[in-house]
Amino acid sequence: MTKQGIDTEVIRVHDMEAEAFEALLSFLYTDTLPEFPGERQSAMNQHLLVAADKYNLERLKLICEDNLCKHIETGTAATILTLAEQHNCNILKKVCTQFLSSPSALKEMVETDGFEHLARSCPSVLKELISKISTST
Repeated sequence: MTKQGIDTEVIRVHDMEAEAFEALLSFLYTDTLPEFPGERQSAMNQHLLVAADKYNLERLKLICEDNLCKHIETGTAATILTLAEQHNCNILKKVCTQFLSSPSALKEMVETDGFEHLARSCPSVLKELISKISTST
């Protein structure tokens, strides 16, 4: 007990960065996402999408999915595509697939660490992507 007679406990959340948990709490209280600088924006949306799926926060999941759809680039496309598959974000998956259907974008994506993760985690998505590209040319 504290001086005021109130019990205090520490709650540890091991599967989420402190900054992402803080943003999650902020969203729960305000129904808005805080702004994050530059490259942190995409990373935070990725972390929050995972949390939203885990805690069944559909509105937050849709907001993160929409934000990620607007900021796909070759450096993050494979990672985001993996997240989209793992967390059932069909719109995000479709946008990533369309982005990667460009031969130059696909070539650059193959050289990222995210590609290795995609190949190991979701080989069926990679097969689907290659199939889509080969039938569209």
